Amino acid sequence: MSVEVLDGATIRNFVEDEVAFNLSVEDRFAGLDTNHDGLLSYAEMVRELMSLRVLETHFGVDEVGLSPDELLQVYHGLFARFDHDGNGTVDLEEFRAEMREMMLAVANGLGFLPVQMVVEEGSFLKRAVEKSWLRSHRLSC
Repeated sequence: MSVEVLDGATIRNFVEDEVAFNLSVEDRFAGLDTNHDGLLSYAEMVRELMSLRVLETHFGVDEVGLSPDELLQVYHGLFARFDHDGNGTVDLEEFRAEMREMMLAVANGLGFLPVQMVVEEGSFLKRAVEKSWLRSHRLSC
């Protein structure tokens, strides 16, 4: 993990760079597709869904008020967001579309003011920062 400075434009530029974004999506998808069938099951995606930490509240402390059944419902709801056709699996295009949607939502939420964030190595946000850094260094050389 590292602390990075992000703004909406950094993320938006990354998503709009189809080559960089698609490579990142394909890489993440391949890492999640443990049986290599070209589809993600709920079991394959559950760790990724948990890494989104949608229940994190304050300073890294998780919400403790949910029962295991309620928590299961939250993760099944997240999986359903990715499973656009409702067939119980997520293909690469569904994964790409939802990741694009999520990244653009983050970009819109951040707006134009830069913020410091802790980002995970290899995450989409980290890749967006790296791409922005490379672009700015090419322009300054």
